[in-house]
Amino acid sequence: MNIAIVGATGNVGRKTLEVFDKKNFKFDDLYLVASEKSAGKKISFRDKEYVIENLETYDFSKADITFFAAGGKIAEKYAEKAAKHTIVIDNSSFFRMDPDVPLIVPQVNAAEIKNMKKNIIANPNCSTAQLVIALKPLHNLFKIKRVVVSTYQSVSGGGKSPMDELIDQTKQYLDGKKIESKNFTKQIAFNVIPHIDVFADDGYTKEELKMTNETKKILDDTIELTATCVRIPVLVSHSESVNIEFEKPYTLEKVRDVLSKADGCEVIDKRENGGYSTPFEAAGSDETYISRIREDKTKKNSLNLWIVSDNLLRGAALNSVEIAETIINSK
Repeated sequence: MNIAIVGATGNVGRKTLEVFDKKNFKFDDLYLVASEKSAGKKISFRDKEYVIENLETYDFSKADITFFAAGGKIAEKYAEKAAKHTIVIDNSSFFRMDPDVPLIVPQVNAAEIKNMKKNIIANPNCSTAQLVIALKPLHNLFKIKRVVVSTYQSVSGGGKSPMDELIDQTKQYLDGKKIESKNFTKQIAFNVIPHIDVFADDGYTKEELKMTNETKKILDDTIELTATCVRIPVLVSHSESVNIEFEKPYTLEKVRDVLSKADGCEVIDKRENGGYSTPFEAAGSDETYISRIREDKTKKNSLNLWIVSDNLLRGAALNSVEIAETIINSK
């Protein structure tokens, strides 16, 4: 198959190439596409130099599968045009809630790919992707009624510029210099910001509503979910504190067992100093790590978890490549 990446020079585009290498993802030809500003530049991959093509003039019929890793505005403008010639796997939020576009995490709902009507498949929000991977095996066994989640999201969720700004702000803070935020509503260095994306009329942010709506679409529309999303001064990996209420009784032994065996999950749950996963350790890893598994003693059939995953992988590049693998393997 021929493969293309739109947004090849960005965070997710570059990470997609890393995932190709890591998984030994095979293709016949590869086309790297970006804005006019990047067109003509070269990227080396697998001992070959690829020239970046200009998105405005690129011929989408060249590739069988095209990864869109360039944000919602680019997806809005080009994805449906591209989908006339190629299967589009879109990392942006633009098509996620479109009823004719499957929203896919392969470990959770791969069968929904067959319902693709526009030749477009959506990749979920990074915080949603890691959450549903952990929820799915538990939902199968105990049926989830309600989820309360607080996220601790790294700055890479906003792209490369916020990552650069965190580094710059940290230096400025340590040097005693005045800090002016460009990509954040407040200082991010040595701080946390309880605000990701724009506010809705009800006081929730768009990021929080994404988690609610996407979890329902991917996993089960009957699940009630409420979220508080927080940006923290970490470069890579999102963390989540999750409270789950089940319809059926559970045992901690069964929870640990099913999560340990679930595809994409790894349990690190020792009740001792350091017996849990953190964002630093999860960075660069494919797995979604689950720690601090414990009973919620305030409510019947309820459980607390700590979930950590590399947002650039599980929430973006890795998930989209696994979608492509699912498509290829089904042919």
